[in-house]
Amino acid sequence: MSCCDLAAAGQLGKAGIMASDCEPALNQAESRNPTLERYLGALREAKNDSEQFAALLLVTKAVKAGDIDAKTRRRIFDAVGFTFPNRLLTTKEAPDGCPDHVLRALGVALLACFCSDPELASHPQVLNKIPILSTFLTARGDPDDAARRSMIDDTYQCLTAVAGTPRGPRHLIAGGTVSALCQAYLGHSYGFDQALALLVGLLAAAETQCWKEAEPDLLAVLRGLSEDFQKAEDASKFELCQLLPLFLPPTTVPPECHRDLQAGLARILGSKLSSWQRNPALKLAARLAHACGSDWIPVGSSGSKFLALLVNLACVEVRLALEETGTEVKEDVVTACYALMELGIQECTRCEQSLLKEPQKVQLVSIMKEAIGAVIHYLLQVGPEKQKEPFVFASVRILGAWLAEETSSLRKEVCQLLPFLVRYAKTLYEEAEEANDLSQQVATLAISPTTPGPAWPGDALRLLLPGWCHLTVEDGPREILIKEGAPSLLCKYFLQQWELTSPGHDTSVLPDSVEIGLQTCCHIFLNLVVTAPGLIKRDACFTSLMNTLMTSLPSLVQQQGRLLLAANVATLGLLMARLLSTSPALQGTPASRGFFAAAILFLSQSHVARATPGSDQAILALSPDYEGIWADLQELWFLGMQAFTGCVPLLPWLAPAALRSRWPQELLQLLGSVSPNSVKPEMVAAYQGVLVELARANRLCREAMRLQAGEETASHYRMAALEQCLSEP
Repeated sequence: MSCCDLAAAGQLGKAGIMASDCEPALNQAESRNPTLERYLGALREAKNDSEQFAALLLVTKAVKAGDIDAKTRRRIFDAVGFTFPNRLLTTKEAPDGCPDHVLRALGVALLACFCSDPELASHPQVLNKIPILSTFLTARGDPDDAARRSMIDDTYQCLTAVAGTPRGPRHLIAGGTVSALCQAYLGHSYGFDQALALLVGLLAAAETQCWKEAEPDLLAVLRGLSEDFQKAEDASKFELCQLLPLFLPPTTVPPECHRDLQAGLARILGSKLSSWQRNPALKLAARLAHACGSDWIPVGSSGSKFLALLVNLACVEVRLALEETGTEVKEDVVTACYALMELGIQECTRCEQSLLKEPQKVQLVSIMKEAIGAVIHYLLQVGPEKQKEPFVFASVRILGAWLAEETSSLRKEVCQLLPFLVRYAKTLYEEAEEANDLSQQVATLAISPTTPGPAWPGDALRLLLPGWCHLTVEDGPREILIKEGAPSLLCKYFLQQWELTSPGHDTSVLPDSVEIGLQTCCHIFLNLVVTAPGLIKRDACFTSLMNTLMTSLPSLVQQQGRLLLAANVATLGLLMARLLSTSPALQGTPASRGFFAAAILFLSQSHVARATPGSDQAILALSPDYEGIWADLQELWFLGMQAFTGCVPLLPWLAPAALRSRWPQELLQLLGSVSPNSVKPEMVAAYQGVLVELARANRLCREAMRLQAGEETASHYRMAALEQCLSEP
């Protein structure tokens, strides 16, 4: 068998490839070419490699490409099997006068022919060849060698066929194909364009697994594509805009790519473009914004102008899409624009190290206000049949981001929309699994099958909580929210979210957004306690909420790193206890005693005496746990002290309980051990309020305070009310 004969036999693979769209019936092929049956018989009966070579050559000569359909290919496979191709792929000895890759080329050609059958493409004997086939993509050799090129084409044919099977991508990734494809593309080996196409398919099918197996190689491809994008002056830059989002990693985009990506986008978006040219650029920018925030945009004049341009274009696109009723909305593009608007909102509200100057912020806020007006207009048209569509979810998300920072503008429109928002949030809360699925669909709308960067919350309520927190302070919006049943919904939501943080659940895997959501709920309830106390007294949902707060706080105050949430729970519970003081649950029950003991722990451990060099007297200082978060904590602490003071005369059992905790004695001891000048007036007022009410409520408290030099301490701190109270019998 000569080298030329081997090459001729190899054309069988090409016949199989060319015949992929030709499917005549088998009996028709047999009637036109009865000789083929004899040669197939000879192929089946071949006793050694030479006879198989000869039979393959006869089959090749007996058929034309157009004569091979799927059934004929299957019969050729039945005659050849996998044993012969296996030996061809692994043998290292070629016939005299033949290059060493010719036998492998024939083996790959046979596999390419067989892989045209989807059933064979997923056969274990094909799958276990993936590592060998992957090495062919980067093997060195003469780039002009026709046989080598043919082998590489056949290799891509095999790998592409495997990728098209249900579990094929997983096998390719495990077999090292992703790294091989990256290297083939970066080396501009023959067929590198096929390598890129196959990479795109694998990333779309199994992005996370691809990055896990071949992160360094994929990052190298991303760097290469980014450089090409920055340099491109022709239409290829628009093609790269569509490719690049698929190659952004699920963690973070390497900083070395930022400059090239931003420069390429600036060149595109700064030009006059048609929508088909602009939209992929907006999508890429949105993906970068979601993954990196504003880190990919350079600091300085050029960066601020670019960011302003991005947000401006996004707002224009949103208005064009949503203001015209009946216009077909390109939901993927508008969702990408929402992501860019969120970036604009974040930068406009950032006080330090913002990319934008104040005049730019003012201008962008005005532009975004108009775009948010268009979003509200769109949502007002949404009927019940569309509420579960992912684009509606995306629209509520951007509105929630806006309301979290700005509620004074568009107040009339927002109030008009509030009933819809409450109904929408309730619908998604009651169907939580569908809400989470909607979040994933929104991520898909926003360009990628997976979402790097901050996770998109899977429930509409969490999106709306910050805005509702602001709105419950205002009379008009608060009345609408109460009328629509928002407080009851928020209580149910709080209790459901609280379950996720309760003992028995692994809180280490919970996203920070769960705890932030609980804190925001507490802020809303605090607003309602202050502005609508009658609601707290009459709505049964708040009784359930109070019970949960009482049973939860004792364990919460003991948990490391959750002091801010404990502060919210303690303060809210104390304020509600003042309104619900006649409730049986607060009449000295074990739960109520445990709650107030935990509240005292929170209030009493905030400050300590700290020695100062060169001074005989210590100063009052924040305790270490409180010091780092006091800016967020102090308002809650002072409100909690005030609320505790108000509870003492309403709950007769509370003063004796406080005395048993030794809080009043230890508080006087602390004040007596530090310099009065180190205690701020507002602290003095807070401490005096608690001490006076405890002293008035209980004779034993007064006696204990006197024994702790209470009168002397009151005199030093000019606590006239406490001094007078302790002077009485």
